[in-house]
Amino acid sequence: MDTNIQEKVIQGHKNGFAAMIIISILYALGIVAVIFGGIGLDDGASAGDIALFVAGIIWVSFGWIPYLGLKVLKPGEALVLTLFGKYIGTLNSDGFFYVNPFCTAVNPAADTKLGQSGDISDNGKSKIAAALTISGTGAAIDTSARNKKISLKVMTLSNSRQKVNDILGNPVEIAVAVMWKVTDTAKAVFAVDNYKEYLSLQCDTAVRNVVKLYPYDVTENIDTTGDGQADDGSLRGSTEVVANRIMAEIQGKVAEAGIEIVDARITYLAYAPEIAAAMLQRQQAAAVVDARKLIVDGAVGMVELALERLSEKELVDLDEERKAAMVSNLLVVLCGNHDAQPIVNTGSLY
Repeated sequence: MDTNIQEKVIQGHKNGFAAMIIISILYALGIVAVIFGGIGLDDGASAGDIALFVAGIIWVSFGWIPYLGLKVLKPGEALVLTLFGKYIGTLNSDGFFYVNPFCTAVNPAADTKLGQSGDISDNGKSKIAAALTISGTGAAIDTSARNKKISLKVMTLSNSRQKVNDILGNPVEIAVAVMWKVTDTAKAVFAVDNYKEYLSLQCDTAVRNVVKLYPYDVTENIDTTGDGQADDGSLRGSTEVVANRIMAEIQGKVAEAGIEIVDARITYLAYAPEIAAAMLQRQQAAAVVDARKLIVDGAVGMVELALERLSEKELVDLDEERKAAMVSNLLVVLCGNHDAQPIVNTGSLY
Protein backbone atom coordinates (compact mmCIF):
# COMPACT_ATOMS: atom_id res chain seq x y z
CA MET A 1 0.00 0.00 0.00
CA ASP A 2 1.12 3.54 -0.74
CA THR A 3 2.78 4.91 2.39
CA ASN A 4 2.04 8.47 1.21
CA ILE A 5 -1.69 7.90 1.52
CA GLN A 6 -3.66 10.87 2.84
CA GLU A 7 -6.14 10.70 5.68
CA LYS A 8 -9.79 10.66 4.60
CA VAL A 9 -12.34 11.46 7.27
CA ILE A 10 -15.63 9.58 6.90
CA GLN A 11 -18.59 11.92 7.26
CA GLY A 12 -22.34 11.40 7.52
CA HIS A 13 -22.38 7.89 9.02
CA LYS A 14 -23.81 8.73 12.44
CA ASN A 15 -26.87 6.55 11.84
CA GLY A 16 -25.97 3.65 14.08
CA PHE A 17 -29.19 3.68 16.12
CA ALA A 18 -31.40 3.71 13.02
CA ALA A 19 -29.38 0.92 11.44
CA MET A 20 -29.47 -1.12 14.64
CA ILE A 21 -33.28 -0.82 14.87
CA ILE A 22 -33.81 -1.74 11.22
CA ILE A 23 -31.44 -4.71 11.37
CA SER A 24 -33.03 -5.93 14.60
CA ILE A 25 -36.53 -5.68 13.10
CA LEU A 26 -35.42 -7.58 10.00
CA TYR A 27 -33.78 -10.23 12.15
CA ALA A 28 -36.95 -10.59 14.21
CA LEU A 29 -38.97 -10.91 10.99
CA GLY A 30 -36.58 -13.64 9.89
CA ILE A 31 -37.26 -15.57 13.06
CA VAL A 32 -41.01 -15.08 12.57
CA ALA A 33 -40.66 -16.32 8.97
CA VAL A 34 -38.95 -19.49 10.19
CA ILE A 35 -41.68 -20.10 12.76
CA PHE A 36 -44.63 -19.54 10.41
CA GLY A 37 -42.91 -21.33 7.56
CA GLY A 38 -42.35 -24.33 9.80
CA ILE A 39 -45.99 -24.30 10.87
CA GLY A 40 -47.06 -24.21 7.21
CA LEU A 41 -44.83 -27.17 6.43
CA ASP A 42 -46.49 -29.18 9.20
CA ASP A 43 -49.98 -28.35 7.88
CA GLY A 44 -49.08 -29.12 4.27
CA ALA A 45 -46.06 -27.96 2.34
CA SER A 46 -46.97 -25.25 -0.13
CA ALA A 47 -44.55 -23.38 -2.36
CA GLY A 48 -45.08 -20.18 -0.34
CA ASP A 49 -44.44 -21.91 2.97
CA ILE A 50 -41.28 -23.51 1.67
CA ALA A 51 -40.00 -20.19 0.29
CA LEU A 52 -40.83 -18.42 3.55
CA PHE A 53 -39.11 -21.06 5.64
CA VAL A 54 -35.96 -21.12 3.47
CA ALA A 55 -35.73 -17.32 3.38
CA GLY A 56 -36.13 -17.19 7.15
CA ILE A 57 -33.40 -19.81 7.69
CA ILE A 58 -31.00 -17.96 5.39
CA TRP A 59 -31.64 -14.62 7.08
CA VAL A 60 -31.31 -16.05 10.61
CA SER A 61 -28.04 -17.73 9.58
CA PHE A 62 -26.47 -14.66 7.97
CA GLY A 63 -28.54 -11.75 9.27
CA TRP A 64 -26.04 -11.09 12.05
CA ILE A 65 -23.42 -9.87 9.54
CA PRO A 66 -24.91 -6.33 9.23
CA TYR A 67 -24.39 -5.91 12.97
CA LEU A 68 -20.65 -5.85 12.28
CA GLY A 69 -21.06 -2.43 10.67
CA LEU A 70 -22.06 -0.80 13.96
CA LYS A 71 -19.20 1.22 15.46
CA VAL A 72 -19.18 3.18 18.73
CA LEU A 73 -16.51 5.84 19.35
CA LYS A 74 -15.91 7.96 22.44
CA PRO A 75 -14.31 11.44 22.34
CA GLY A 76 -10.62 11.23 21.49
CA GLU A 77 -10.86 7.93 19.60
CA ALA A 78 -10.53 7.04 15.92
CA LEU A 79 -10.91 4.00 13.69
CA VAL A 80 -8.94 3.47 10.48
CA LEU A 81 -11.09 1.32 8.17
CA THR A 82 -10.10 -0.79 5.18
CA LEU A 83 -12.29 -2.74 2.79
CA PHE A 84 -10.64 -5.85 1.37
CA GLY A 85 -7.22 -4.30 1.92
CA LYS A 86 -8.04 -0.84 0.56
CA TYR A 87 -8.08 2.20 2.84
CA ILE A 88 -11.55 3.77 2.71
CA GLY A 89 -11.35 6.37 5.49
CA THR A 90 -11.16 7.21 9.18
CA LEU A 91 -13.85 7.71 11.80
CA ASN A 92 -12.44 10.32 14.17
CA SER A 93 -15.43 11.80 16.01
CA ASP A 94 -17.54 10.47 18.85
CA GLY A 95 -20.86 8.83 18.15
CA PHE A 96 -22.67 5.68 17.01
CA PHE A 97 -21.82 4.89 13.38
CA TYR A 98 -22.85 2.41 10.75
CA VAL A 99 -20.41 1.50 7.97
CA ASN A 100 -19.97 -1.34 5.53
CA PRO A 101 -20.05 -4.50 7.72
CA PHE A 102 -17.14 -5.95 5.74
CA CYS A 103 -14.85 -3.04 6.73
CA THR A 104 -11.92 -3.97 8.94
CA ALA A 105 -10.39 -1.70 11.59
CA VAL A 106 -6.58 -1.50 11.32
CA ASN A 107 -4.14 -0.58 14.10
CA PRO A 108 -0.76 -2.38 14.10
CA ALA A 109 0.10 -0.83 17.48
CA ALA A 110 -3.09 -1.98 19.22
CA ASP A 111 -1.26 -4.37 21.55
CA THR A 112 1.71 -2.07 22.18
CA LYS A 113 1.59 -0.31 25.53
CA LEU A 114 3.90 2.60 26.28
CA GLY A 115 5.04 3.64 29.74
CA GLN A 116 2.55 6.06 31.38
CA SER A 117 0.54 6.10 28.17
CA GLY A 118 -3.19 6.64 27.91
CA ASP A 119 -3.64 3.74 25.50
CA ILE A 120 -7.24 2.69 24.92
CA SER A 121 -8.12 -0.46 26.80
CA ASP A 122 -11.71 -1.73 26.99
CA ASN A 123 -12.47 -4.65 29.30
CA GLY A 124 -15.22 -7.00 28.26
CA LYS A 125 -17.96 -6.46 25.71
CA SER A 126 -19.66 -3.12 25.46
CA LYS A 127 -23.17 -2.79 26.82
CA ILE A 128 -24.56 -2.28 23.33
CA ALA A 129 -22.82 -5.41 22.04
CA ALA A 130 -24.18 -7.41 24.94
CA ALA A 131 -27.68 -6.05 24.35
CA LEU A 132 -27.53 -7.04 20.69
CA THR A 133 -26.33 -10.58 21.32
CA ILE A 134 -29.01 -12.91 19.97
CA SER A 135 -29.54 -16.20 21.70
CA GLY A 136 -28.39 -19.16 19.66
CA THR A 137 -26.57 -17.12 16.99
CA GLY A 138 -23.96 -15.12 18.88
CA ALA A 139 -24.70 -12.08 16.71
CA ALA A 140 -23.38 -8.80 18.12
CA ILE A 141 -21.70 -5.54 17.24
CA ASP A 142 -18.16 -5.96 15.96
CA THR A 143 -16.39 -5.90 19.33
CA SER A 144 -13.09 -6.84 17.67
CA ALA A 145 -12.79 -3.17 16.69
CA ARG A 146 -12.58 -2.02 20.30
CA ASN A 147 -8.87 -2.92 20.50
CA LYS A 148 -8.18 -1.35 17.11
CA LYS A 149 -9.09 2.15 18.18
CA ILE A 150 -6.44 4.84 17.90
CA SER A 151 -6.25 7.39 20.69
CA LEU A 152 -6.20 11.01 19.54
CA LYS A 153 -5.52 12.26 23.06
CA VAL A 154 -2.22 13.69 24.25
CA MET A 155 -0.29 10.74 25.67
CA THR A 156 2.96 10.43 27.59
CA LEU A 157 5.93 8.29 26.70
CA SER A 158 8.40 7.78 29.53
CA ASN A 159 11.16 5.47 28.36
CA SER A 160 13.60 3.88 30.77
CA ARG A 161 16.74 5.70 31.84
CA GLN A 162 19.57 5.76 29.34
CA LYS A 163 23.27 5.78 30.02
CA VAL A 164 24.89 8.24 27.61
CA ASN A 165 28.36 9.80 27.44
CA ASP A 166 28.36 13.58 27.50
CA ILE A 167 30.66 15.67 25.32
CA LEU A 168 33.53 15.10 27.78
CA GLY A 169 33.03 11.33 27.77
CA ASN A 170 31.52 11.19 31.25
CA PRO A 171 28.71 8.62 31.50
CA VAL A 172 25.42 10.15 32.66
CA GLU A 173 21.98 8.65 33.19
CA ILE A 174 19.04 10.55 31.77
CA ALA A 175 15.31 9.94 31.35
CA VAL A 176 12.94 12.05 29.25
CA ALA A 177 9.13 12.22 29.27
CA VAL A 178 7.62 13.02 25.86
CA MET A 179 4.03 14.22 25.40
CA TRP A 180 2.68 13.31 21.98
CA LYS A 181 -0.49 12.71 19.98
CA VAL A 182 -1.57 11.24 16.65
CA THR A 183 -2.54 13.92 14.13
CA ASP A 184 -2.80 11.81 10.95
CA THR A 185 -4.23 8.34 11.51
CA ALA A 186 -3.55 7.18 7.96
CA LYS A 187 0.18 7.95 8.21
CA ALA A 188 0.36 6.44 11.70
CA VAL A 189 -1.11 3.14 10.47
CA PHE A 190 0.33 2.84 6.97
CA ALA A 191 3.58 4.85 6.90
CA VAL A 192 5.38 2.82 9.59
CA ASP A 193 5.04 -0.73 10.84
CA ASN A 194 4.21 0.19 14.46
CA TYR A 195 3.97 3.90 15.22
CA LYS A 196 4.36 3.46 18.98
CA GLU A 197 7.55 1.42 18.72
CA TYR A 198 8.79 3.84 16.06
CA LEU A 199 8.21 6.79 18.40
CA SER A 200 9.92 5.03 21.30
CA LEU A 201 13.00 4.27 19.20
CA GLN A 202 13.21 7.82 17.87
CA CYS A 203 12.99 9.19 21.42
CA ASP A 204 15.93 7.05 22.52
CA THR A 205 18.09 8.03 19.56
CA ALA A 206 17.22 11.73 19.88
CA VAL A 207 18.18 11.74 23.57
CA ARG A 208 21.50 10.09 22.75
CA ASN A 209 22.24 12.47 19.87
CA VAL A 210 21.52 15.61 21.89
CA VAL A 211 23.07 14.63 25.23
CA LYS A 212 26.45 13.90 23.64
CA LEU A 213 26.66 17.59 22.60
CA TYR A 214 26.58 18.92 26.18
CA PRO A 215 28.75 18.57 29.28
CA TYR A 216 27.02 17.64 32.51
CA ASP A 217 28.20 20.83 34.24
CA VAL A 218 29.32 24.16 32.81
CA THR A 219 32.77 23.70 31.28
CA GLU A 220 35.09 26.19 29.66
CA ASN A 221 35.88 26.11 25.94
CA ILE A 222 32.89 23.93 25.03
CA ASP A 223 30.64 24.81 22.09
CA THR A 224 27.17 23.30 22.52
CA THR A 225 25.35 25.34 19.88
CA GLY A 226 27.56 24.65 16.88
CA ASP A 227 28.27 28.32 16.17
CA GLY A 228 32.01 27.96 16.84
CA GLN A 229 31.85 30.02 20.04
CA ALA A 230 32.31 28.63 23.54
CA ASP A 231 29.22 28.95 25.72
CA ASP A 232 27.98 27.97 29.15
CA GLY A 233 25.45 25.35 28.03
CA SER A 234 25.20 22.20 30.15
CA LEU A 235 22.80 19.36 30.87
CA ARG A 236 22.32 20.43 34.47
CA GLY A 237 22.07 24.16 33.88
CA SER A 238 20.26 24.25 30.52
CA THR A 239 17.55 21.62 30.97
CA GLU A 240 14.93 23.71 29.15
CA VAL A 241 17.18 24.23 26.12
CA VAL A 242 18.20 20.57 26.05
CA ALA A 243 14.58 19.39 26.33
CA ASN A 244 13.47 21.68 23.49
CA ARG A 245 16.32 20.46 21.34
CA ILE A 246 15.36 16.84 22.02
CA MET A 247 11.72 17.64 21.20
CA ALA A 248 12.68 19.26 17.89
CA GLU A 249 14.83 16.31 16.86
CA ILE A 250 12.09 13.79 17.69
CA GLN A 251 9.51 15.83 15.79
CA GLY A 252 11.69 15.86 12.71
CA LYS A 253 11.78 12.06 12.73
CA VAL A 254 8.15 11.21 13.55
CA ALA A 255 6.33 13.75 11.38
CA GLU A 256 6.21 11.16 8.59
CA ALA A 257 4.33 8.84 10.98
CA GLY A 258 1.53 11.35 11.59
CA ILE A 259 2.69 12.13 15.14
CA GLU A 260 3.04 15.54 16.78
CA ILE A 261 5.36 16.06 19.73
CA VAL A 262 3.60 18.39 22.16
CA ASP A 263 6.31 18.72 24.80
CA ALA A 264 9.39 17.03 26.24
CA ARG A 265 10.84 17.24 29.73
CA ILE A 266 13.89 15.78 31.44
CA THR A 267 12.63 13.72 34.38
CA TYR A 268 15.93 12.30 35.66
CA LEU A 269 19.56 13.40 35.31
CA ALA A 270 22.58 12.14 37.22
CA TYR A 271 26.09 10.86 36.77
CA ALA A 272 26.34 7.13 36.21
CA PRO A 273 26.93 5.19 39.47
CA GLU A 274 30.49 4.20 38.52
CA ILE A 275 31.68 7.84 38.50
CA ALA A 276 29.10 9.46 40.77
CA ALA A 277 31.34 9.30 43.88
CA ALA A 278 34.34 10.76 42.07
CA MET A 279 32.27 13.55 40.56
CA LEU A 280 30.78 14.33 43.97
CA GLN A 281 34.28 14.71 45.41
CA ARG A 282 35.18 16.94 42.49
CA GLN A 283 32.15 19.14 43.10
CA GLN A 284 32.92 19.29 46.80
CA ALA A 285 36.53 20.26 46.09
CA ALA A 286 35.42 22.97 43.69
CA ALA A 287 32.98 24.28 46.30
CA VAL A 288 35.72 24.36 48.96
CA VAL A 289 38.06 26.24 46.62
CA ASP A 290 35.39 28.78 45.75
CA ALA A 291 34.56 29.26 49.44
CA ARG A 292 38.22 29.73 50.36
CA LYS A 293 38.65 32.21 47.54
CA LEU A 294 35.72 34.23 48.83
CA ILE A 295 37.08 34.13 52.39
CA VAL A 296 40.55 35.26 51.29
CA ASP A 297 39.12 38.10 49.19
CA GLY A 298 37.08 39.26 52.17
CA ALA A 299 40.02 38.97 54.57
CA VAL A 300 42.33 40.98 52.31
CA GLY A 301 39.70 43.68 52.07
CA MET A 302 39.29 43.77 55.85
CA VAL A 303 43.07 43.99 56.42
CA GLU A 304 43.35 46.78 53.87
CA LEU A 305 40.52 48.64 55.55
CA ALA A 306 42.10 48.16 59.01
CA LEU A 307 45.44 49.58 57.87
CA GLU A 308 43.72 52.56 56.22
CA ARG A 309 41.69 53.34 59.34
CA LEU A 310 44.75 53.12 61.60
CA SER A 311 46.65 55.42 59.30
CA GLU A 312 43.77 57.93 59.14
CA LYS A 313 43.27 57.99 62.92
CA GLU A 314 47.03 58.09 63.59
CA LEU A 315 46.50 55.74 66.50
CA VAL A 316 49.80 53.98 66.06
CA ASP A 317 52.79 54.37 63.79
CA LEU A 318 53.84 50.99 62.42
CA ASP A 319 56.95 50.30 60.41
CA GLU A 320 56.88 47.90 57.48
CA GLU A 321 57.97 44.92 59.56
CA ARG A 322 55.17 45.46 62.12
CA LYS A 323 52.65 46.03 59.34
CA ALA A 324 53.67 42.71 57.82
CA ALA A 325 53.27 40.97 61.18
CA MET A 326 49.87 42.59 61.70
CA VAL A 327 48.71 41.56 58.22
CA SER A 328 49.89 38.01 58.87
CA ASN A 329 48.05 37.80 62.19
CA LEU A 330 44.82 39.25 60.76
CA LEU A 331 44.85 36.85 57.82
CA VAL A 332 45.39 33.90 60.14
CA VAL A 333 42.46 35.01 62.28
CA LEU A 334 40.13 35.78 59.39
CA CYS A 335 40.98 32.78 57.20
CA GLY A 336 41.37 30.13 59.88
CA ASN A 337 38.89 27.29 60.36
CA HIS A 338 38.98 27.63 64.14
CA ASP A 339 38.63 30.52 66.55
CA ALA A 340 41.92 32.27 67.26
CA GLN A 341 43.42 32.10 70.76
CA PRO A 342 44.49 35.65 71.75
CA ILE A 343 47.89 36.28 73.34
CA VAL A 344 48.20 39.36 75.52
CA ASN A 345 51.54 41.13 75.24
CA THR A 346 52.22 43.10 78.46
CA GLY A 347 55.67 44.22 77.43
CA SER A 348 56.90 46.65 74.86
CA LEU A 349 55.51 46.52 71.38
CA TYR A 350 59.10 46.52 70.13
